[in-house]
Amino acid sequence: MNETTIRELIASAKTAFLGSVDEAGYPNLKAMLAPRKIEGKSLWFTTNTSSMRVAQFRENPKASAYFYQRGRFKYEGVMLLGTVEVCTDEQTKREIWRVGDKMFYRGGVADPDYCVLKFTAERARYYSDFRADWVEFFSLS
Repeated sequence: MNETTIRELIASAKTAFLGSVDEAGYPNLKAMLAPRKIEGKSLWFTTNTSSMRVAQFRENPKASAYFYQRGRFKYEGVMLLGTVEVCTDEQTKREIWRVGDKMFYRGGVADPDYCVLKFTAERARYYSDFRADWVEFFSLS
């Protein structure tokens, strides 16, 4: 396992699983579209400001993200542990916005129900070929 392998796995994934912690301390997972931006230790996702997940991250920023690739004879995955910041500032929202988002957020970038989740990783656990390794986190870009 090396940094390049993990970066390529994350960049090629079409789906991410994002985990938050609820008020009772239980983990909650949600399938998300792939991150819109990957830079350094951070991944940016879009979601609804009114969502349960946003409320959970505002209460407790601890998070996990999981990415995987399943081949015919090989499975590899990486779990990232870190924190999430809920970004509602116009600059961040504009940077992550895509034209097709208008279908979900009628008010465009300024829609109050559109926000960005900035996940910052602290460490990763990579799995492949029946072996898993923890690594202190490094740059994704």
